[in-house]
Amino acid sequence: MSHKHLVAGPRHIILHNLPALVAGLVLVLLAVMMAGVSVGAVGIPLNVVWGVIVNHLAPGSVEVTWSAGRDNIVWEVRLPRVILGGIVGATLAVVGAALQSVTRNQLADPHLLGISSGAALGAIVVLLHTGMFLGLVTVPLFAFVGALATTAIVVGVASFTKATDASRLVLIGVAVSFVVTSLGSLGIFLGDPRAAHTVIFWMLGGLGLSQWEQLPYPLAALAAGSAYLMFNARNLNAMTLGDESATALGLPASGFRIVVFIVCALLTGAAVAFSGVISFIGLMIPHLVRLVVGGDYRRVLPLSALVGAIFLVLADMAARVIIPPQDMPLGVITGLVGGLFFIVLMRRNGRLG
Repeated sequence: MSHKHLVAGPRHIILHNLPALVAGLVLVLLAVMMAGVSVGAVGIPLNVVWGVIVNHLAPGSVEVTWSAGRDNIVWEVRLPRVILGGIVGATLAVVGAALQSVTRNQLADPHLLGISSGAALGAIVVLLHTGMFLGLVTVPLFAFVGALATTAIVVGVASFTKATDASRLVLIGVAVSFVVTSLGSLGIFLGDPRAAHTVIFWMLGGLGLSQWEQLPYPLAALAAGSAYLMFNARNLNAMTLGDESATALGLPASGFRIVVFIVCALLTGAAVAFSGVISFIGLMIPHLVRLVVGGDYRRVLPLSALVGAIFLVLADMAARVIIPPQDMPLGVITGLVGGLFFIVLMRRNGRLG
C-alpha cells in the first residue's frame, strides 16, 4: 500500500465525497428553515407549516385545517424571514471568503472596507432625518446607496494615492470606515431621540422587517455575485499566494482585487440593506469551512454559502426564543458566537504554532 493511501485522513475522505457533503448541507438548510418557520413566540407544528406552504403554492391541493392567523404567521411573517436569513447568511459568508483571499488577511470580513458603515449611515439619514418618503423601500435603497458610496470612496482614495496593494487598501478601508461611522454617530446625535432606538436596533441587525417583495433584490445580487466569484475561484486561489505569484501566473493582481472589492460591496450592500448590520459571519464561516475542506476556493465558496445560510437561520431562531415575544438583535448573537469562536481558534493555532 502506498504512503499516500496510508496518510489519507478525514479531510481526504471529505474531499472525495464533496457532492454528498453539498447535498447533505442543502438538506440540513431546508430542515433548519422549516424549523425556523415553526419556532417562535407562537409555536406552529411542522405539518401545518408544510400545509400552508403547499396550499399557497398549489391552492386547493390540501384541506385547510388551520386558522387564518396561523396562515398569516407562516406565509407572510416567518417564511420570508427565514428565506432572507438564508440569503443574507450565504452572502456575508461568501464575501468574507473572497475578501480574505484578495487581502490575504484572515481577519477580513464585509465590514473591512466600511461597507456596512456606509449602509448604516444611509439608514440613519432616512430613519432620523428624511423620513420614508419613498415608502418601505426607502431604508433599503439608502442603505444600498450608502454601501456603494463608501466603496467608491475607498477605491477612489486608493487610486488617488496609488495604493493598490492589499495592506494599504485595508488601511484605507479602515480609515474610511472610521470616518463614515463618525458621520453616522453625528446623524444619531442630531436626529430625533425618540426614533434613535429604531436606528440602534437596525445597526445591530435583524430580519423582522422582511417581506416577499424585497427578497428578489438580495437573491439576485447573491446569484450574480457568487457566480462571478465561483467563475474566478482559481484566481482567488492564486491571490492567496501573494501579488507576485499571482502576476507570475498571468493574473493582474491589483486590478482583480479592485473588481472583487466592488463585487463584494454590491453583495454586502444588497444584504445589509434588508437585514441591518450583522457581524462576524463573514469572518467566522470561511475559517470553519477551510478547517474541514482546505483552502481551495472551488470548495470554500459554495460550502461557505451553505454553512453561512444555516448559521444565520439558526441564529435568528435563537433571537426569537431567548426573550419572547421580543426579538434579540442578531448582531448580539453572532458577535457572542463569533468572539468565542475566535478565542478557541487562537488557542488552537497557538498550540499548533
